[in-house]
Amino acid sequence: MAASRVRTDEDPLPSDRSLPALAAAARTCRACPLWENATRTVFGEGPPDARVVLVGEQPGDREDRVGKPFVGPAGALLDEAMEEAGLDRRAVYVTNAVKHFKFEPRGKWRIHKKPNSREIAACRPWLDAELAALAPDAVVLLGATAARALLGPAARVGSEAHPVETSFARFVIVTLHPAAVLRAGTEETRAAGRERLVRDLGAVARRLARERPEEKNRGPGR
Repeated sequence: MAASRVRTDEDPLPSDRSLPALAAAARTCRACPLWENATRTVFGEGPPDARVVLVGEQPGDREDRVGKPFVGPAGALLDEAMEEAGLDRRAVYVTNAVKHFKFEPRGKWRIHKKPNSREIAACRPWLDAELAALAPDAVVLLGATAARALLGPAARVGSEAHPVETSFARFVIVTLHPAAVLRAGTEETRAAGRERLVRDLGAVARRLARERPEEKNRGPGR
């Protein structure tokens, strides 16, 4: 690929690291080839004082068309799980490790393809900047891609969520991506996955309820 089509270190993030400025700048990101076929950049969305950030893998077909994260079938399941868990979607910031939809054309359909390590790394500065601007108390990593993007290649979803402390949030947990729950092979497996998702989100809600909002972690950009 020609150098002119790829964002380089000479073309950095904007000096203004507010969420609106980051979202605007991300629309012109050319750090990897995914922008060429995607309809648009799908940046994160939510209040700037959110105590909880949910990070998924990448936008899906509907998100790519609408321009908002988690508005497709996986987003509907996530909304249901958050409501059952006691998390207000309006108070949560949702985003993805990769900001463009990666897909394989198949007839009239666009079939999701997993982003590779280069594509994840290319988007990492945007995710880091979002987290720095938000300084959340809790980050929920939905699925293995989000987990590896922020915790390293050894990160796994596992059968239980074990909170860990990081530089970008007081605690982080890894749980299932709602799309993985929807794709599970049997009704029993889907029910178990949904229960796991609600349980892990509920653990976050209960921990935050025990802590006063004024204890919210403060980081760069706040």
